[in-house]
Amino acid sequence: MPCRRSTARKFSCLLLLASLTPGCAHLHSAPEAATGFAYFTRSAPDDPWRPKISGWRARERAAHVDLTIAPASVSGAGEAEAMHEAASLREKLAAFRREQQRKRAGEVAAWVQETARSHYRPDGAFDHWATLDETLASDGDDCDGLELLAFNLLRELGFPKREVFRAIVVRPADGQHHMVTLWFEHPDDPWVIDPTGAMTSGMPRMSEVPGWEPLRVFDDEHEFTPRELASAN
Repeated sequence: MPCRRSTARKFSCLLLLASLTPGCAHLHSAPEAATGFAYFTRSAPDDPWRPKISGWRARERAAHVDLTIAPASVSGAGEAEAMHEAASLREKLAAFRREQQRKRAGEVAAWVQETARSHYRPDGAFDHWATLDETLASDGDDCDGLELLAFNLLRELGFPKREVFRAIVVRPADGQHHMVTLWFEHPDDPWVIDPTGAMTSGMPRMSEVPGWEPLRVFDDEHEFTPRELASAN
């Protein structure tokens, strides 16, 4: 309703404008991580994984794969509860955005894991890290090629690049290596999207996946070596 010039209406308008001024909106609190790591520690210059990462990065940049996705309709399921819990417009917007991001990321995880069942192609004796273009051209790949589906989809769907990374994870019990996508909604405990389900299914947080540790975190521009943090008593 337009604001008239009466004193009462002017006062009401001022109250309305005051309630919409920006403030500190707490989106979420940091989860208690079962395993703590400083994920973005710079890798050493002589790191043995650097040639693999550098080789993939150079070929990925050169491919220029066009994966433009048309806007999709957004369903209203789930966001109502988040908005009711919020108080201000800022908090409602933040809650709605977070709810939609988690929903979309969960849908990406489910689709990739289902699709990977019929498109898993083992490398054989030589471990080749495929680009997305190579994975699509060969109609499949192993974990390091299929993981690119989740990595690229999240980026194409608008997730900030600073939050979406590829990750080499290791199972210390037997030395098994695997490739997953990490979404850092929170910098200390990312969500895990495992394309093949060898590490986990669904989309849990890293702290909820026992027996596995992050070994390297990287994308087409950056590379990090996670460093385990001292346990807080």
